[in-house]
Amino acid sequence: MYFFTSMHGKGWAVTVGSSSARVGIVEDHALVAFGLMRLLETDDIESVIAPTVPDLLARGESLDLTILDLRLSDGSSVTDNVRELDKAGIPVLVLTSAENAELVREAARANVLGIVRKSLPETEIRDAVIHALAGRPVTSLEWASALDSDPLLPDAGLTPREQEILALYASGETAKSVARLTGLSTQVVANYVGRIRAKYAEVGRPAASRVDLYRRALEDHLIEEAG
Repeated sequence: MYFFTSMHGKGWAVTVGSSSARVGIVEDHALVAFGLMRLLETDDIESVIAPTVPDLLARGESLDLTILDLRLSDGSSVTDNVRELDKAGIPVLVLTSAENAELVREAARANVLGIVRKSLPETEIRDAVIHALAGRPVTSLEWASALDSDPLLPDAGLTPREQEILALYASGETAKSVARLTGLSTQVVANYVGRIRAKYAEVGRPAASRVDLYRRALEDHLIEEAG
């Protein structure tokens, strides 16, 4: 069942179905938006479509994830859109045609779960959305290439020991298992993790959560994405 909602003259929005997962789709090309909505419908995912981030947030919907197009007709920036969604507590997955390298780099610097190309097979796009709904970062060639070519991604200056501990911790090891593997005490490992978080925060790459640490380790090529 589909519900069409007027956005007070500012655009359009759609909600489809009802399920345990609710996803916002910010896309101003209706054909793309409805195609994505139909794709997610096969996994019983409820979709809310809006042409801009303000339109989506104005609805006051409780969402588990927002799929965001990089280039929107309202002229908004990727950074501002991600910041507003982050303030609302909604994780972001970027879906893009990837024709603008600078926009992709800007998205890679933002607090997003991943960057996915629109031209990927439908099954890969759907898998990426489901992966992001679980709160896990979604790595891709576009994201990796953007990070590799981004001169604005600052080095946190981790020591070799800090890199080793981050790689283990971000790979899913507990503090206790990291201590066993490195021959350190759990308290020393905890101190290392605290210093790692502080170093990333100092260069504007926050790592407050375990997911953040995972993302930083991926960005700095200390680990590879879990299969």
